[in-house]
Amino acid sequence: MNPPPQAVAVPPQASPQEEQQSEALLPRLQAALLWRGVRAELRDNGTALMIPRPKLGMPVWVFVGYGGTYFSWQSAERRHPVNDLKGAAKVLAEYAGR
Repeated sequence: MNPPPQAVAVPPQASPQEEQQSEALLPRLQAALLWRGVRAELRDNGTALMIPRPKLGMPVWVFVGYGGTYFSWQSAERRHPVNDLKGAAKVLAEYAGR
């Protein structure tokens, strides 16, 4: 006999204002990375930032997650607060091998 289905938690939908704030964060992170000499491209209609690696390897994809409070990457296993752009750029540059 199969067990009963488990309830699945569905995250709340972001408000239009939260979505606009999140969309503004990635271009600001892109500028902070560029200031450090790291090239990054906005992708997927501005919902993701791609950082190519200087050597072989997959690029780093960065998203705004956790309700707009964190930049996240590596399948959301790594993250950094959005209110620290310089720190996020530093951590991401090191992670990408720059």
